[in-house]
Amino acid sequence: MWWFTQGLCFLPVFLVIWSSSTFIISYLIALFRNDVDIIFPYISDTGANPPESCVFGLMTFISACAGIATIYARYKYVEKLSEDTRVVNPRLNKAALVIGLLSILGMCIVATFQEIAVTVVHDMGALLFFVTGILYTILQTVISYCAFPFGSSVGVCRARFVVAIIASLAFFPTFICAFFVTQTTLHRHPTDQDYPYHVASAVCEWIVAFSFICFFLTYIDDFKLFTLRVRTECEE
Repeated sequence: MWWFTQGLCFLPVFLVIWSSSTFIISYLIALFRNDVDIIFPYISDTGANPPESCVFGLMTFISACAGIATIYARYKYVEKLSEDTRVVNPRLNKAALVIGLLSILGMCIVATFQEIAVTVVHDMGALLFFVTGILYTILQTVISYCAFPFGSSVGVCRARFVVAIIASLAFFPTFICAFFVTQTTLHRHPTDQDYPYHVASAVCEWIVAFSFICFFLTYIDDFKLFTLRVRTECEE
C-alpha cells in the first residue's frame, strides 16, 4: 500500500502541495507578465491583476475546501482520542475547530477582494487569516502536548511548537512594518524611502504563510491512523 493512501493521509498531503502551488504559480505568472518585482513582492501582489488574480482565486478556493476538510478531520480525530483517553478538553478542541475555520474564511476574503480593488476588506481578511491561523497552530500545539503519548510523537509535538513560534514571531514585523509602507504600487525600487519596511514586511509575510503550510505537513503521520465514515439515516 502506498503511504499516502493510508487513512486520511491524502488530505494534508493535497493541502500542502496545492497551497504551495497556489503561491508559487501565481507568483510565476505575475513575474512573467511583469506585474510584480522579482524580489519580495507581497503574496497579495502576485494575485492582484488578471489573469493571475483569477488563478489565485480559483486555487485558493480549492485550498479552502481542502483546509476545511483537514481541519474538521483533525477535530474528529482529537474528539475520538478524547473519548477513549480524556486527555484533551472538548472545549479546547472545539475552539481550535472554530478558529481554524475562521482562518479559512480570512483566506477566502483575501483571495476574493484584491488589494488594489477593495483594500480595506482585503486587509481585514488578511488580518483575520493571520491572527486566527497563528492561534490555530498554537491551540493545536497545546492539544498535541495534552494528548501525548496517545496522539502525536514527541518529535511531531516539538515540530509543531517550533512552527507555531516561527509563525508568531514573523507575524509582528509583517504588520508593524506594513504600517510604515506608504506606497501601494506593485513595483518598488530600493531608493524608495519605505523600501526597507516593505521588504521586511513581505519577507515575514511569506514566512508566516509557509509556516502554516509546514504545520499541516505535521498532520501526515496522524492522518495515517484513522478514517471517517458518513452514516445516512432516513427519518420516517
